[in-house]
Amino acid sequence: MQSIPVDTARLGVLRCAIAPEAKISNPETQEVKKDRDGNPVYTVAVTVRQDRRRISVIEIAVTGEPKGIEEGQIVKVTGLTAFVWSMGERHGVSFRADAITPVPGGSAHAKGGGA
Repeated sequence: MQSIPVDTARLGVLRCAIAPEAKISNPETQEVKKDRDGNPVYTVAVTVRQDRRRISVIEIAVTGEPKGIEEGQIVKVTGLTAFVWSMGERHGVSFRADAITPVPGGSAHAKGGGA
């Protein structure tokens, strides 16, 4: 699987669309996915909007539960990497970050922000 670093400065305003949720590795047992070190993996859905284009939503995996993030809040994504994957006829791009943190003053109730 090839990893591609992503320059988040070029993505415009990043806003939480769905608050952090534990990533489930086994739907039958509800087992939470763990990273190589045994830490739980969470996902955060983030909206991306560049230069008045359409809004896209990407789901970003991150180790450990991101704290203080609410839906609608502007967030900072650190160390974002895209991974191109394929399994048989299925293929896509997944995203992983080192951290997702709230932006001070970027509350869910703030006006503006472009996304």
